[in-house]
Amino acid sequence: MVPISREGRKTMKYVVVLGDGMADYPIEELKGGTPLSAANTPMLDELAKMSEIGLVHTIPEGMAPGSDTANLSVIGYDPKQYYTGRSPLEALSIGVDMKDTDVALRCNIVTVTEEESSYEDRTILDHSSGEISTEDAAILLEAVRKELETDICKFYVGTSYRHLLIWDRGEVVELTPPHDVLGQRIGEHLPKDDMLREMMRKSYDILNEHPINVERAKKGLNKANSIWFWGAGTRPALSSFKEKYGKKGVMISAVDLLKGIAVGADMTNITVEGANGGLNTNYEGKAMAAVKALTEDGYDFAYIHVEAPDEMGHQGSLSKKIQSIENLDQKVIKIVKENLDKSAEPYRMLVLPDHPTPIAIRTHCSDPVPYLLYDSTKKVESELHYNEADAKESGNYIAQGHDMMDYLFGNK
Repeated sequence: MVPISREGRKTMKYVVVLGDGMADYPIEELKGGTPLSAANTPMLDELAKMSEIGLVHTIPEGMAPGSDTANLSVIGYDPKQYYTGRSPLEALSIGVDMKDTDVALRCNIVTVTEEESSYEDRTILDHSSGEISTEDAAILLEAVRKELETDICKFYVGTSYRHLLIWDRGEVVELTPPHDVLGQRIGEHLPKDDMLREMMRKSYDILNEHPINVERAKKGLNKANSIWFWGAGTRPALSSFKEKYGKKGVMISAVDLLKGIAVGADMTNITVEGANGGLNTNYEGKAMAAVKALTEDGYDFAYIHVEAPDEMGHQGSLSKKIQSIENLDQKVIKIVKENLDKSAEPYRMLVLPDHPTPIAIRTHCSDPVPYLLYDSTKKVESELHYNEADAKESGNYIAQGHDMMDYLFGNK
């Protein structure tokens, strides 16, 4: 049943399509273009002619440019007020009820080099161990858990290479994200804390010759041969999204971080079979889950998060990043638009990245990102395209990312 307002009109629906890390720097190989401008995106090209294009600054000054701070910002929560660390949000997602005295740490399973005799001399090759499956990663984490878990430190399985350590009465220590030091000697970037550093060192001895990694090496895949701690933080306290904005919302993501934000904000998480956070995720399933939530299940707002552009940026793969954007265009945005048009629901759709993950640096940066805002009830004519340069040329600029939700909902 289509919801009707008191005035007898259908109620407005709202959808965010977030291509994680989609924005980039100009690339010489693309003659100064970016993956976003080079990608074949007929749906975005069509929408751009009828939409507002602009820039939004999602990372508050002085804060690290992570998907945690950036997505909190986009979804309407000022990171300076609400952010307590990345891992606590992921803990919410996997059902870990943190005590106020707990510290959560992200526990990546990464690929490091093997030739060196010293752990400190090794180099990080891959922060995601070749986008290892959750099933294989869980077996490897269990091997680590058997050897290293204590009453103080508990391991929890997450998704793919992304896992969790809860440190009882721990400290929020400074830790380096592995994707920030790809190709670098790890010794300078290991934790200063002796216990954490020793656990990482021992994990290599446990994992490098594990049968799963022996088989991965035979297949030409990256070994998942070390854990890496980062993103420490304490228990978060987000306010309810429904109370904050008066909208009943769903989160559609394969990533524990985004699921955790949804749990903290009392939004509904929708799990889509085959959604894995990689290049070959179930894009269509995510799109249709959002359509169903908005048109059949009584939700006002859907947040569709796609991780692939960010992963391809970290890998430094230009062709795959372009492919991920083309997939987003045809397998998410097009499906959402066509089905919402068919339903005759009035809707506003916001398309944007959370932050750039430029190919040149293979990690995040704090530059403003381009947004596209489409309203099915308004006629807008624009000659701009949806890319970084045109967004800057538009002159439209939102200085604080956490104002984006109010802007989407027409409150500002």
